Amino acid sequence: MNLVQDALRVCVLGSGSKGNCTYIESPETRLLIDAGLSAREIVRRLHRINRSPEGLDGVLISHEHSDHIQGAGALARRFKLPLYVNPGTWQRAQHIVGAVEDLRSFPTGAAFTLKDVVILPFSLPHDAEDPVAFRLSWRQRTLAIVTDLGYPSQLVRERIKGCHLLVIEANHDEAMLKAGPYPWALKQRIGGKAGHLSNHQSSQLLSDVMHDELEQVVLAHLSEINNLPDLARLTVMEVLVARRTRLSVASQREVSPWFVLPD
Repeated sequence: MNLVQDALRVCVLGSGSKGNCTYIESPETRLLIDAGLSAREIVRRLHRINRSPEGLDGVLISHEHSDHIQGAGALARRFKLPLYVNPGTWQRAQHIVGAVEDLRSFPTGAAFTLKDVVILPFSLPHDAEDPVAFRLSWRQRTLAIVTDLGYPSQLVRERIKGCHLLVIEANHDEAMLKAGPYPWALKQRIGGKAGHLSNHQSSQLLSDVMHDELEQVVLAHLSEINNLPDLARLTVMEVLVARRTRLSVASQREVSPWFVLPD
């Protein structure tokens, strides 16, 4: 596999309540953030972007909910991939994931290095055992994958400041969630402080951390019931309109374009 030289590249293979998986590569490293699609579907989508699962250096798991780990075990076993996960998440996930030959534990809040990429897992407010987001740095370029959080904590704000690319949750429109078909208890969970970010919350967070070198924002984990891509885009675009920052919306069913951070 020929990697693009001198760039950090991202492709969201799928994002939403039915499964989340993001592919990231640098000149030396190839990894997945989460494996919430089936292993077969992840392989299919990797092939669509001309990438191979055999070339992966590992799979990083953010938390134990099924839309983030569904394919992790089968993928790791079939292709003998390292699985990176913190102890709390593994305790909850192991009965779903199953036995993994190469399990690599990381402590939340401590950075570690995978070849030429520095990875910092940091805590999120979400209803899981020890959920994390990931900030990845290569040379002077930085990105963060931040989904599944009920509100943007101060720690989240600090960790994503200065990033050149943000994949950030815009799960629901608050009015659509309120008027939608979900039971009241589920609406409370989604809109609560351990649930998911709304379009408005994402917009506010981006406004707070906006800087001149933020090149790309990718809205992710959109609800197919309580949101619309155009609505999410319009809500967030309000804070980007005077900027040169590009805005995209990740899809549940299709792979995204490549997002590239050259050196």
